[in-house]
Amino acid sequence: MFRKDVSAWAILLVGLVWNAAQSAEIGSTRNQSRLWEPVADEVFLQEVGKKVETDSPVLAVAAYQNRVYAGCEDGLRVLEEESLSPIAELREPVRRLRVLANDLWAITDQGFYRLDSRGWKRVGEGGYRDLCVHSGGVIVAGEGALYRVEGDKLVPLENAENCPMAIQSVESYGGAIYVLGVGRLGIFDGGKYEFEEVIDWGDLPCPETRDLRALGSRLFVATARGLAVLRGMAMTQIRGKDGLCVEDTTCLSVSDKDLWIGTSRGAIRMTETGEFHYFAADRWLPNNSVRAIACSGNHVYIATDGGLGIIEYVPYTLQKKAAFYERHLDEWGMKRLGFVHKLLYEEDKGGWVREISDNDGGWTAHYLAAMSFKYAVTGDEDARKEAINSFHAMKWLEEITPIDGYPARAVWAKGEKGHQAQHGSGGFPAEWHDTPDGVWEWKSDTSSDEIDAHFYSVSVFHDVAAEGKEKERAEEHLARIASHIIDNGWVLMDLDGKPTRWGRWDPEYLQRPIGFYARGLNGLEVLSFICTAYAMTGNEKFLKAYEELQKLEYPKEVIRQKLVFPPDFIFHSDDELAFYVYFPILHYETDPILLSIYRRSLERSWEVERLEQNPWFNMIYGVVTGNDCELKQAVQHLREWPLDLIEYTYRNSNRDDLFTPKGYVAYSGGVKAISPRERGPLRWAESTLALDGGTGGRCVEDPSGWIHAYWMARYYGMITAPTVADPALLTVERRNVRLGATPYDGPPRPELK
Repeated sequence: MFRKDVSAWAILLVGLVWNAAQSAEIGSTRNQSRLWEPVADEVFLQEVGKKVETDSPVLAVAAYQNRVYAGCEDGLRVLEEESLSPIAELREPVRRLRVLANDLWAITDQGFYRLDSRGWKRVGEGGYRDLCVHSGGVIVAGEGALYRVEGDKLVPLENAENCPMAIQSVESYGGAIYVLGVGRLGIFDGGKYEFEEVIDWGDLPCPETRDLRALGSRLFVATARGLAVLRGMAMTQIRGKDGLCVEDTTCLSVSDKDLWIGTSRGAIRMTETGEFHYFAADRWLPNNSVRAIACSGNHVYIATDGGLGIIEYVPYTLQKKAAFYERHLDEWGMKRLGFVHKLLYEEDKGGWVREISDNDGGWTAHYLAAMSFKYAVTGDEDARKEAINSFHAMKWLEEITPIDGYPARAVWAKGEKGHQAQHGSGGFPAEWHDTPDGVWEWKSDTSSDEIDAHFYSVSVFHDVAAEGKEKERAEEHLARIASHIIDNGWVLMDLDGKPTRWGRWDPEYLQRPIGFYARGLNGLEVLSFICTAYAMTGNEKFLKAYEELQKLEYPKEVIRQKLVFPPDFIFHSDDELAFYVYFPILHYETDPILLSIYRRSLERSWEVERLEQNPWFNMIYGVVTGNDCELKQAVQHLREWPLDLIEYTYRNSNRDDLFTPKGYVAYSGGVKAISPRERGPLRWAESTLALDGGTGGRCVEDPSGWIHAYWMARYYGMITAPTVADPALLTVERRNVRLGATPYDGPPRPELK
């Protein structure tokens, strides 16, 4: 696109990176080779959580004949909708529940019970510890002996009456009955107890043992320092360094080919492929101290000191999940005047309200892009209408201010119900200004964040969804903003005739201590703005401005736009801003020399960001370079988002698996990406490396970023369309349900100028 003289440093730089012809071929999203492999939108199992809270610990749990039973200190209870109801037959403390040989078995402090078609019956009196099925019969472990169930009686196993240790747990494995005591594993082979001829290689992780369970060729032992795994007579260990999220394990359960692990800090699913999925309070469990786990079909029931956690696995595709989140936006009242908002819970306002934030254009940009890509993929006119509506909202942000080309941060209707942001940039109070008619307020002191979002989302809308007049309006909108920046000496000029706190791209600011740290990102931003404006309009004003920026040597500053030192200057919100502007400049620029510079900048930035496994970052990188962009990790991240978008408090800093994965380097801090399953939903401005956080359930997150990443991936072929035809796996039914904020009932948005 651009032809101009270049400085010696640029020519040298190009030679060091790659030749110009190669850059021209692979630098643009319009014409490039592709090294990434598409990922199919296959059916997967989506976790859906539910909690049943209790005043006292749940000690045991089992699912039997379509009912869920819970053992408590005051007896046996059964799950009925949202509570646990007592059962009259067992009113003594229930320590263990197991479903074996088609019957439900209960161990209490006083005896051993069975529930079958005849009802509850006591089979044995006294104290018992555990039971298993061996050679087709039910074996019961007392503290120092083994018994076999015969009819309605317990019969001592021959030679098994005097175990030399107190038995904790019992399991059938490898043709023998294995018994677990404190720090000791033995077998009863039918003739005697054996403790020496059990393990040839390896040791238990520690002497504090808790439970025992077999799964296929392996026998697992839960201990206070991880899992022991016996294969034949070889004992190995699974610890934090191996991926075990919490080493202090308390109980074990088996579901198909997966092992479920209870711990003192939540529950863990170890899949047959060796993945570890962590479920903890407050999202999944009422309490982190896990006493027992029961698996039944597509449900898992987790007994904790605070009640039951219930996890259901429901078949989904990502397309269905996108439809679910779109419905969520409507049902929770997260849309208003063409903008999207997260919700805050505020008692003085009666509950859930929309946050009219510091950056409404920035957050709405993801929804605008999402609906644009969706329309381009599906031809869905409703998606196009949504995109047009959000574009009009973005354009209104500029029209509502009295300054040409200067967009507001947000708009507030006088008297509306919601949370009006009261903070401003740099710790100063918010700058809200009335419109002349007194109907609206608009938030000023606009930052670079907003401009990044406008140029990204409006250019996407222009290219893939706008038609006719919308294209012209999109071009005019970005041209007005670009002109404002140029005409005011590379700044956003506020009402007071001074630059805004963060809306500065002028050399004076970027060469002073206050702005020197931002020269890489801000230089990239303004280059992207002007490049995009010229590509859309062909106006020579923007070409001259772009050439001026090159004479000022802005391009050379962008290579190290991502700060990795000092720690105080690492601001993860800036990463979203960078990827907002990488996309258009690498899409519209065709000059091979400039492309090579911008590509080098992106390559460096993405190498830093790879550890976060942020789907949108990965997809942006893959689209504009054609390189492998770790799509499998990106898709996995999308699948692991919970359906419930409430921001619960989460804590991961006390985990035992906090090691940087092989092949990654934590250049800018952090250790590893935390799955959305284990921290909750997030906007792309947030870091997946954050270990602790949340709002205690007082915020509902906006899923627009997720929807954006999915439909962008579909548009570029990174995720292929589902192959299933069942509508139940592709979409969700629309409902007339109100779950969050009350609908907006203020004045309508004015017509576009």
